Amino acid sequence: MSSILTNNGAMVALQTLKGINANLTKAQNEISTGKKVANAQDNAAVWAISKVMESDQAVFKTLQSNLNLAAAVVTTARDGAEDIRDLLDEMRRLASSAGSDANDFATVNEQIVEKRNQIISTIDGTQMNGVNLLKTNPIGTATSFSVLASLDRTAGTAVTTAQTITVNSVDFEADIEGATITTITDSTTARTAVGEIEALLDIAKTGAAELGTAAKRINDQSNFVSKLADSLTAGIGAL
Repeated sequence: MSSILTNNGAMVALQTLKGINANLTKAQNEISTGKKVANAQDNAAVWAISKVMESDQAVFKTLQSNLNLAAAVVTTARDGAEDIRDLLDEMRRLASSAGSDANDFATVNEQIVEKRNQIISTIDGTQMNGVNLLKTNPIGTATSFSVLASLDRTAGTAVTTAQTITVNSVDFEADIEGATITTITDSTTARTAVGEIEALLDIAKTGAAELGTAAKRINDQSNFVSKLADSLTAGIGAL
């Protein structure tokens, strides 16, 4: 029934116009922000999930940088360990050459001493950003070096579990620098020195292998974290 006080047609038209304006405002917001859900008012559940994912994505980018630095630290130590192994191999050849009584033992011993001094310099100088995995204490009083590798989130909660990668010192400072090598004065002492140097070669080889394995693990984790960050970015976009 019509009334001179109420214009039903105008009311319907006004409601329709308000709906059009609301949809237009929503479309403009989506265009300007690039997001269907730009704030908690748009969709509280999706917004909350996306914010957690955005936080995790930013953290993983930081973790990747830390892992790359850690990989450089371990790779530097591995390079030093391999150089020390090469120097020990040269020392063994020198000692072996003195296995005959017809040798200048003093000269051979002097060369071995110089090689050993070079090994000590390598052990002391093989550091990256203040961390030296060839020494007894790589940093401070610690006997190992660790890096945060991941933050694993428990589903439905804000709780995360830190996962770290720890690399132990190979301790060339004690095992190689501190080792005794017999002074070569004749063929008998030369043969004794060969055995001692061979034992040090085994230590250097094992240490270099351990550092190489650790560097590979850190690099693999860095690649995984990078892919995970990209996946989170794609997931946020989908939300």
